[in-house]
Amino acid sequence: VEMKVYAAAVITGLRIKDVSKASGFTAATLRYYEQIGLLPAPTRTPAGYRTYGEDTLDRLAFIARAKQLGCSLEEIAGLSTAWDGGTCGPVQDRLRQLVAAKLDAAHAQIGNLMTFAGELQMAAAALERHRPDGACDAACGCLSDPAHSDATAPAVRAVSLSAKPAPTGEPAIACTLSAESVNGRIDDWRQLLTHTARREPIDGGVRTVFTADVPTSELMRLVAAEQDCCQFFRFTITVDSRGIALEVRAPADALPVVTSMFGAPS
Repeated sequence: VEMKVYAAAVITGLRIKDVSKASGFTAATLRYYEQIGLLPAPTRTPAGYRTYGEDTLDRLAFIARAKQLGCSLEEIAGLSTAWDGGTCGPVQDRLRQLVAAKLDAAHAQIGNLMTFAGELQMAAAALERHRPDGACDAACGCLSDPAHSDATAPAVRAVSLSAKPAPTGEPAIACTLSAESVNGRIDDWRQLLTHTARREPIDGGVRTVFTADVPTSELMRLVAAEQDCCQFFRFTITVDSRGIALEVRAPADALPVVTSMFGAPS
């Protein structure tokens, strides 16, 4: 749901059409949110029309933000309990927990999608290798993966991370890590990145500044391993008065991969 900016000076007693226009939620959605308890029951005019105060717009902006972060209506209902307290701290604490859990789930999904992409690419290649004249057979790729029984098949295949081909002379935006190892590598990075102090934007990527207790040997190991399997990344480890940092750069098409693995600048 797209949040729309509303004027600071809002007249109380807004009709449902005014709230809908200011918040971006449809009138039907507002009635539904009232029905399930996300919105308190509005006051009514003598003629029975709903009227809302500006606090409803604040609440709807909060609901829209929670939906933007992937929260379900059930989770938003739990957040609303903290919101009703009128203090930001408890709301932030609860939202921070939800965001952390969703970030973990997103990282797991990235690993699963990379593995699935690799399987699809292998299937596409298998379907190009053999086309029998008659019925499908074990080598055509329609019934099974011929690579499983092909001793000459390469043990490692590149998994493309971009729909666009890389320009001539540039490394392909692809990962040669075996599919079963993708989740383990992502977990290693996630563990290392728990030592992050802050993230800063840089040209073509992100600069992660670490806390003083970051295990530098593990940082160097992961950088070397990542450079080996994903050559489109450009890594720079810096040590200066600002602390220990890792700068990660990549082609424009691969920037979503950078932010998904190493985090977005704050």
